[in-house]
Amino acid sequence: MKIGALTEIFAGENRVAMTPDSATQLVKLGHTCVIQAGAGVKAGFSDAAYQAAGVEVLKTAAAVVKAADVLVKVRGPEMAEAKALRAGQTLISFFWPAQNPELLEAVKTAGATVVAMDMVPRISRAQKMDALSSMANIAGYRAVIEAGNNFGRFFTGQVTAAGKVPPAKVLIVGAGVAGLAATGTSVSLGAIVHAFDVRPEVAEQIESMGASFVFLDFAEAQDGAATGGYAAPSSPEFREAQLTKFRELAPDMDIVITTALIPGRPAPKLWTADMVAMMKTGSVIVDLAAERGGNCDLTVPDEKIVSDNGVTIVGYTDFPSRMAAQASTLYSTNIRHMLTDLTPKKDGVIVHNMEDDVIRGATVAHGGEITYPPPPPKIAAIAAQKPKEKVKELTAEEKRAAETAAFRAQTLAQVGMLVGGGALILLAGMFTPASFMSHLIVFVLSCFIGFSVIWNVAHSLHTPLMAVTNAISSIIILGAILQIGSDAPLVMILAGLSVFMAGINIFGGFMVTRRMLAMFQKS
Repeated sequence: MKIGALTEIFAGENRVAMTPDSATQLVKLGHTCVIQAGAGVKAGFSDAAYQAAGVEVLKTAAAVVKAADVLVKVRGPEMAEAKALRAGQTLISFFWPAQNPELLEAVKTAGATVVAMDMVPRISRAQKMDALSSMANIAGYRAVIEAGNNFGRFFTGQVTAAGKVPPAKVLIVGAGVAGLAATGTSVSLGAIVHAFDVRPEVAEQIESMGASFVFLDFAEAQDGAATGGYAAPSSPEFREAQLTKFRELAPDMDIVITTALIPGRPAPKLWTADMVAMMKTGSVIVDLAAERGGNCDLTVPDEKIVSDNGVTIVGYTDFPSRMAAQASTLYSTNIRHMLTDLTPKKDGVIVHNMEDDVIRGATVAHGGEITYPPPPPKIAAIAAQKPKEKVKELTAEEKRAAETAAFRAQTLAQVGMLVGGGALILLAGMFTPASFMSHLIVFVLSCFIGFSVIWNVAHSLHTPLMAVTNAISSIIILGAILQIGSDAPLVMILAGLSVFMAGINIFGGFMVTRRMLAMFQKS
């Protein structure tokens, strides 16, 4: 089938849904590719580069729509583009079906199939098609670059002959894909980074990247994780606790990057006007949720403003488009993976398998019907956490009672063992000769001493060849040495072999231990 890429007509959009490299991979699936002239110029891909990759360049969008069986775009279609689709044709792009019911009706009337890249379920198998994560990753990185561009100091601290420069303090609100990308970039630039999220499971991710997770002093446990890999709306009490914490942090922060956004919902207001007023002059706020109203009260979508106290607030909504070449490369790869799943036999034939969780989840219109919303995926994106059992703190009386009970149990066990051992020795003494009893007593005492010596050594000092094995080998050597002076030649040979083999085991154990310890030494 022919895969056609259109020029993005949305104002300021520089990305393209097909690159020369992705077109080469699509050809391997059995497809042919066409593209509208000039579609990739803003992203740095010339028409000549597409032609060199075997892509046919057509002059107009109408020619591409007429020729292609599958159309790929970045932004969702405008109403005119949706009405131009024909029955049986497939469109793959961002679509946002919950916010565009009119577009859904238009593609339903046209009889076209629409695969919405924003509806790809967030399960492990679909990560290669997760265009939202790809673009959020770029947005988080670019947000830090924009913040640095508007910030009047270094990110990293420096000590120079001209004076000491303190490191910048950065707060990331929301630790999703964009937040983690912003965290990693800020840490790599040398800033002191703090990050907050309502999902407790991301604390370890934040700390592993070298940042500090902001914990709330909140009485009730709050798990903000929801299905689909997103955060859930917080309770009013939890939200007030967040705002109180942010007010404590606001005067110390130089840069604040807010990324809190749930698809299909207005952006929650997390950075209020009074927090902006608390910040130092020259501080920067980058609001990645500006397209949905912004996390900051003062955010103006698509604009950069300066507050009365000199705080710069960046409300751009096109961060991925500002890195068009990189964004186009990643997005076109997501598209290519989606087409790989749609072409299972790699024979150029699209098979729209509605039994597949990924394809069904991303399909919002098919066969003249609206298929949005999809059923929940069979596999949850994030497994629900098991509730942690609260450890009950014991009172002083309960602790003393527990210690007394443990002491009594240990005493009874020891007394029982002594009585039982004494009874066995007494029983043996009644029916065995005196010579046997002397050997038995020596053997029991040897076992006791060996047990006390070996088992009291810390496990961290043991190696597989050094613990019980060496103790047993030592006993074997001692017994064998005593038997070497025997008159029987066979006993002497066996005793000699025992000394030889047990010696190898002991010396080998010490050598292995020395080599293992050397692995943890600097020199």
